[in-house]
Amino acid sequence: MTRLDDLCKLIVDCEHKTAPVQEHGYPSIRTPNIGRGYFLLEGVNRVSEETYSAWTRRAIPRGGDLILAREAPVGNVAVIPEGEQYCLGQRTVLIRPDGYRVDSYYLCFMLLTPELQGQLLGKSGGATVHHLNMKDIRAFRMPSLPSLPEQRRAASVVRAYDDLIATNQRRIALLEDAARRLYREWFVHLRFPGHESVLVKDGVPEGWVKLPLGDVAGITMGQSPESKYYNTDGDGLPFHQGVSDFGHRFITHKTFTKQATRVAAAGDILCSVRAPVGRLNLTRDNIAIGRGLSAMRSRAGHQSLLFYQLGALFVEEDMIGGGAIFASVGKKELFGQLILQPKAEISAEFDRLVSDIDLQINTLDLQNRSLSDARDLLLPKLMSGQLDVSGIPLPEEVAA
Repeated sequence: MTRLDDLCKLIVDCEHKTAPVQEHGYPSIRTPNIGRGYFLLEGVNRVSEETYSAWTRRAIPRGGDLILAREAPVGNVAVIPEGEQYCLGQRTVLIRPDGYRVDSYYLCFMLLTPELQGQLLGKSGGATVHHLNMKDIRAFRMPSLPSLPEQRRAASVVRAYDDLIATNQRRIALLEDAARRLYREWFVHLRFPGHESVLVKDGVPEGWVKLPLGDVAGITMGQSPESKYYNTDGDGLPFHQGVSDFGHRFITHKTFTKQATRVAAAGDILCSVRAPVGRLNLTRDNIAIGRGLSAMRSRAGHQSLLFYQLGALFVEEDMIGGGAIFASVGKKELFGQLILQPKAEISAEFDRLVSDIDLQINTLDLQNRSLSDARDLLLPKLMSGQLDVSGIPLPEEVAA
């Protein structure tokens, strides 16, 4: 065993204040931007040259450095790609491995193994929010590492999975952008098929109408069952009462209940009605929903159209609703939100086009889940040496 700081040239804390952000500039990596081995840069905050210089006085992050999340999600860590310039955001730690002895990606994946993740979580403290302190991070006990070539071979296997996942994520982003652009073209700029011959009055094309959301969609408001019926053993229906298990697009399950009071059907759109109001996800399964969620289904059968209509309605989280402590929206206010509803033939054509895009997104996301599961099964075996990697060529040998 050895200490983490014995394997590193540098372990540096972030600035303990919020960096001023702007539309363009250097990505400021905060804990929500750190995944399990990769960065989540969609919607990342950006900072100016001046802020970047001030926030990197202790150390300038560079390719091959690791950024570790000190708070939720505690223990997530990723490697800065070569050639990228990132700024440390709040609650993060910069780790620079000793490149003569330690491969950056191997160290990253080692820290993500279940055994070390359990130790990291065990070191975290705090009454309400788990966090790691710098003393414990530097003194964190690490197992002995194999030779540098063996590290690189093992890491290359995991990186191959990550590369496939990243490729699919880029394809998903392009497909989502295409769908959003088509929605804006037809329903914001009103350049829908045949628009040249349609009269527009007060922003509403002839034959279109603004309808309350409750008329456009069947809406189920969540109701929480008693907590004594909750479990994590998979007994009953998956249960969700907020956005804690929302993914980028699809929800994942951790908690189950044997007493489902309100149910969302597979394919329903989930919309949060408590802070953050208006966040959307889709469910592939029948699930029980609690008070923080509503489930929606298009009355006309145009579920893809409804998803993008809701995305345009809730363009900013918490833009409707109110509450003394947390933003929330009640049934009456939610049902009464007005949506511009096109003529039936325009709705059907848009839904047909975008349903094909959504199907491709769903397929790619399922592929990524399978890849992630396989990667997570391999990870501890590769890091522990249970799998022989001696026959795997190093990256430069493959390139040659």
